[in-house]
Amino acid sequence: MPISPGLLLRRAMVGVFAVAAIWTPGGAATAAPPLVKEKESERLAFAQRYRALQHGGIVRAANASISCRATLGSCAGVREGENLTNGTGAARAAVNGDFDMFYVDVDSDPNTYNSSRAEVRVPQGSRISYARLYWGGNLRVGEQKPPKDNGRVLIAEPGGQYKELLADSVVGHRVAHGADAFQASADVTRLVRESGSGLYTVAQVNVAMGKSAAGAWGGWTLVVAYENASEPLRHLAVWDGFDALGDREGDGQLVRLAELSFPAGANGRAGLVAYNGDRGSTGDSLTVSAAGRTTALGDTANPRDDVLNSTIGGAVSQRVPAYANTLGYDSDVFELGTALRHGGDQLAFRLVSQRDAAWAGALFVAVDARQ
Repeated sequence: MPISPGLLLRRAMVGVFAVAAIWTPGGAATAAPPLVKEKESERLAFAQRYRALQHGGIVRAANASISCRATLGSCAGVREGENLTNGTGAARAAVNGDFDMFYVDVDSDPNTYNSSRAEVRVPQGSRISYARLYWGGNLRVGEQKPPKDNGRVLIAEPGGQYKELLADSVVGHRVAHGADAFQASADVTRLVRESGSGLYTVAQVNVAMGKSAAGAWGGWTLVVAYENASEPLRHLAVWDGFDALGDREGDGQLVRLAELSFPAGANGRAGLVAYNGDRGSTGDSLTVSAAGRTTALGDTANPRDDVLNSTIGGAVSQRVPAYANTLGYDSDVFELGTALRHGGDQLAFRLVSQRDAAWAGALFVAVDARQ
């Protein structure tokens, strides 16, 4: 949600995806071991979760778990991306703090209070090499949800029944900026490998309903890496962590991805998972640096100065529901083509939020490799 002008004058809110990895040509895919030292942490530094050099790519499915209450007159239009208007006819983007928020619930199960679906669409002939589910939200809005359920959700494969899924690494959980925020994740490689493409349903994400200045927000993203001999050789990587972007001061940090050799004119994509980005609140950017050039990422759904704008955009497959404005949940995929124009052997990504009290959750990358 927007914060006071006085606070903006005192400091800019700057957050950074600081990620680094080394690829060995021809090396096998690796996944980071689970973190088991503690159950929760207020801040998780971004670290590599998975990497591979293989023919294939990364796809993702994502959806929100909470939205504006359907009985509100303006809610239907806002879900479709419409602005709000005041008494004088002036329009502005709608944000989660404007509304009494309620759970998205698309299943017919009376035992779940929220549920949503999205499609994993893997090219024919592919083999799943890694899959991970991320989920998170705000526990403090009109109601206060207990954090004991942060590390638990239900997931159902296409045509399947719900299965309990527990976080297999440290859960990020922190009270800050008027929110009680968390993100959890778990390896679901076996489930997705056996089930393949189709609509996955995720239920019981621990999010709070109601209305507050901080606003309600929450959702989930399923990131899937695959092998496919008919596709180019690519660097595939997934990083995750948990941090309030508003805690970052100054210009932030830049950590380079070493030995990531890619040819001139390479193709690539980068995906982002973040929480509580408000549509219309400029000052959010995701940049990539390569070969001495820095490029701000964006597309028709994500302005370059407002990438944290409550969208699930880029390479989008089917979603139920498919709201254009997710009111505080971002899961976007950006094309990297122009940023990779001159080739190179390292990349660096930076996420900045100057106005939103936003939270960073995950970053995933697929880039053509030099042969």
